[in-house]
Amino acid sequence: MIPLEGVVDSHCHVAVSARGKQPAESADVVLDRARAAGVRGFVVVGVGETTLEAHNAVELARKHPDIVAAVGVHPHDARLCDDAMAGELRALAADPRVAAVGEIGLDFHYDHSPRDVQRAVFRRFVQMARELHKPIVIHTRSAGQEALEILEQEGARDVGGVIHCFSEDVAFARRALDLDFDISFSGIVTFRTATAIQEASRFVPSDRLLVETDAPYLAPIPLRGKPCEPAYVVYTARYLADLRAVPAEEIARLSAENARRRFAGLRV
Repeated sequence: MIPLEGVVDSHCHVAVSARGKQPAESADVVLDRARAAGVRGFVVVGVGETTLEAHNAVELARKHPDIVAAVGVHPHDARLCDDAMAGELRALAADPRVAAVGEIGLDFHYDHSPRDVQRAVFRRFVQMARELHKPIVIHTRSAGQEALEILEQEGARDVGGVIHCFSEDVAFARRALDLDFDISFSGIVTFRTATAIQEASRFVPSDRLLVETDAPYLAPIPLRGKPCEPAYVVYTARYLADLRAVPAEEIARLSAENARRRFAGLRV
C-alpha cells in the first residue's frame, strides 16, 4: 500500500466489528495502521443491536482528537429501538465528541426490520438530529426515493449531512445535494459494475465529496472479499482521483476540508 497523506475516512465501524462481534484486533491497532497509511481523520459510527457500539465509538472519540463519533440506529436494527434505546442514544448524541446522528435510514433490500418500523425510527432520529443541531448520516438501500422524501418532509435540510456509502445515481445525488447532504464514496465505486456510481463520483462538486471505507465491509479493489479497514480508504481515494482526473493528493486534501466542515470537532 502506498500511503496517501491527509485523507479522511468519513465512515468506519471499528469500536465493535460486524454486527456486534468482537474484532480480532483492537480498534487502536487498526486505527494506527490507518494512520501509518496517511489517514488523518476518522468518523467512527456506533450502531448495532444494542448501544454497546455507540458507547465504544464515543469513548474512542473522547480519547483521540482525530476521531469523532456518530451514533444512531441502523435500519436493520430498527425493530429493536424502543424508547429506552432512543433515549440512551439521544443522551450520547448530545456529547460534543459526537459530530452526527447516524447511520439511520431505510434498507428495503434485506428488510431485517419491518418497513413501517424503519420509517418511524428514521423519522424519529431525523427529528432528534434537528433538535440537537447535528448533521445526519444516511444509509439507504433499495429505498432511495422514499429516503429522500422523508428527509424532505422532516426538514433535514436544516442540519444537512452525508449520504454514506453512495450507491445511487446522478439524479439522486443532485437531489441529496439540494438537501445540503454531502456524498461519500466507499469501495463500491471501485467495482467493475458500478458505472452509475462512478458517473456520480465525477458529477459531485469538489466541496461536497467525501471518501470512506465503511469498514469492516466493502473492501475496495484490489482487496475485495477481505475484511475492510480504515487504511484501505487510500485505495478508494486514489481510484476517485483517477475517475476525476486529479492528483490523489487533491482528493486527500478535499476529503479533509469537507469532513472538517461537516463534522464539528474533527481535528485533521
